[in-house]
Formats: sequence, structure tokens, C-alpha cells
Amino acid sequence: MPGANELIGLIDAPGAERDALAEIIGREGLAVAAVGHIDQLPAEAVLVVAHTRAVPRVAWQALAERLPTLVVSDERQDSDLLQAVDAGLVDYVIEPRRHGHLLRRMIRRVIDLNRLAQERENDRAQLVELNERLETHLAMLRLDQQAGGQIQRKLLPPRPQCIGGVSCDYWLVPSLYLSGDFLDFQRFDDRYSLFYFADVSGHGASSAFVTVLLKSLSNRWRHQWDGQHPERLAPRWLAGLNRELLDTGIGKHATLFVGVIDRERGYLHYSLGAQLPMPILVADGEARYLEGEGMPVGLFPDVEYPMLGCELPADFRLWLCSDGILDCLPGETLEARLEVLRSRTEHGATLTTLRQGLALHSDIAEAEGEDDPSDRHELPDDLTIMTLSGFGNDDA
Repeated sequence: MPGANELIGLIDAPGAERDALAEIIGREGLAVAAVGHIDQLPAEAVLVVAHTRAVPRVAWQALAERLPTLVVSDERQDSDLLQAVDAGLVDYVIEPRRHGHLLRRMIRRVIDLNRLAQERENDRAQLVELNERLETHLAMLRLDQQAGGQIQRKLLPPRPQCIGGVSCDYWLVPSLYLSGDFLDFQRFDDRYSLFYFADVSGHGASSAFVTVLLKSLSNRWRHQWDGQHPERLAPRWLAGLNRELLDTGIGKHATLFVGVIDRERGYLHYSLGAQLPMPILVADGEARYLEGEGMPVGLFPDVEYPMLGCELPADFRLWLCSDGILDCLPGETLEARLEVLRSRTEHGATLTTLRQGLALHSDIAEAEGEDDPSDRHELPDDLTIMTLSGFGNDDA
């Protein structure tokens, strides 16, 4: 119900009839300001009751645009009444002094509708302002993500590169700007090369921060290693990273494969934490998944990671892929997709042919890891492929 402080403007010719109409309107506590001309309406009026005899035909349109207006007339066939309705005024009442109750009900309804319309307009204006602020914040976040993505890509090793006759190349495409996938390949000395391949849970900023932590820790552990017992290095790395992730309390875990290539012996020492898919070793025309099992890194305390290894022939190729590749391969089951991946690597796939054979938008399939992904289609997950081959390559 309208409040008592809401003012109703009444436009009518001065006299007893106007006074009677004002008294009828004001019976339920509404304030009424009776005037004889549109220009005399008080600014605080919320609604106008206008008699056809007091408003010129040419003024109806201006009045309709100014305030919600109810038109009253003493005659049903009043031509000015039709003119007012055509101008868009909200409603009309015939013989208002006889139908005072109806007039008051209509006034209440119009005031309520006008209040709701005003509230909707206020809400719309607030929504527009909030959307503008949100767009501003999103733009700032996008710039931050793009800058973070550029920094993260700077932490990746150069590609392609060759160390001790072993060539390394990779293709890393984040789902948007920042990636939870990460990798590295570095020389330790003239005998050993170290590499790892990581897939941090989720993607985006929090996962990318873990990859920066991984880069820092791996560099520290590499400098601390004395070159003895290479079979122990990878399990020790994984155990140390497991403790670090649990201590941070950020709720992130990762799957990892850590390898030490012994070029003198032609051997790969490795350990892993729930790597999926497992790396594929291609040698003598045959591709097979490496063996081994290990717990994810960053989920459970006091985990011991396995010491594993395999011979590396003079001509080998090792493929490592993040689980994002499984979304891009044909097959109804996980086993079927893993077999498709194994078969493709066995039949002489290169990094370029393997990635171009995935079910991806063309702009993603052709993208290089250093490209700004802002104009690409989004991926459901980060996608990374890494390949190591040797030993007969020339160092860069």
C-alpha cells in the first residue's frame, strides 16, 4: 500500500468538483496537491490524476513522459479521453466521484507498479556498474595470467636441444594461460643428464605456482647431488617434493616422472609418482610402456618411491605425455586410447605428426608452446608432449 508521504498531483479546473475529487483521493491517507495546470505540479509528486477538461490535447504526451498518469472524465465519449489513452497514459476512470473506491485502488496499483519499475531500473543500473567492475577485474586478471604465462614459459628449457648425444624436444599447450604441466632436461656432467615431467592437479595460477616450486627445488637438489648412486636420485627427489607439497598445505598434488640418463652405460634410472600415461620407449621398431608404479606426489606422508631402470639402446626414442592427451585420442576406453598412443609412437611418429594427429582445433594443433594462447580455443586440460632421443645426435 502507498505510504502516507507519497504525493498525488491532481490537475483539474478550480472549483467544488476539484475539491470533491481531491477529498475522495485523500481518504486513505494520501497527500493530494490540486493544481490547475501541468506546470504547477510539485516536483515531489509520484503520480498524476488529470481531468480531461483541464489538460489540452497537445499536453498529454508531455505529461505521460513526465509522470505515471491516470486520466478521469465525466463522459465516456469524451474525445479528449481517447486522445489521452492514445498518448500512453496508464489508465482512466469515468465519473471518478461515483467510483472513488475504484480510483483509489487504481492509484495504489499504479504507484506499486511504478515503484517496482523504479527498483528494477535501480537494480539494472547497479548490475551495469557491477558488470563494468567485473569486466575491469577480469581484464586485470587476464593481463596477470598472460604475464604469468610468459614468465612460466621462460622457465622451460630451450627447445630443441641436445645434451650428450640425447636430443630433447617438447610441445606444451596450457588450457588457457598458465599451465599445471611442466618439464625440464639438463646436463649434470659429462656422464649424466637429468629430466622430469610433471602434471600438477588442476590448472591455472595455483597449479602454475607449484611448477615454479618444482623448478626451484629440482635446481637445488641437482646442485646438491654428488653424482653417486644415480638410482637413488629420482626416488629421493620425489620424496622431497612430496614433503614440500604437504608442508605448504595448498591442497595440490602432482604426477611425476623423474629420470637420470647414464650416457656411459646406456641406461635410464627413473622413478615415478602415478604417471599416466606411462612413458613409451621406442627401440628396435617396437614401442612399449615403461614399467613401474608410484603414489602421487603431495597426497600422502612418508611415501617411498620406487627405484627403477631400463637399458637404453644406441638408437631410442622416449615419449612422455600428460593425461590431457587422452582426451584427444580415439577410443571408448582408457586401454583403447593408450593402445592408440602406443601404436602411433611405434610407427615412426615425430613430435609434429603426433600432435597434428590429435583431435584438436587446428589453431591448437599448429600452436607452439611459446605462443600467446589468448586467441586459441580453450582445452579441457593442459596438454604436453615431450620426446627424448639418442644417443647419436650432435650436441647443439
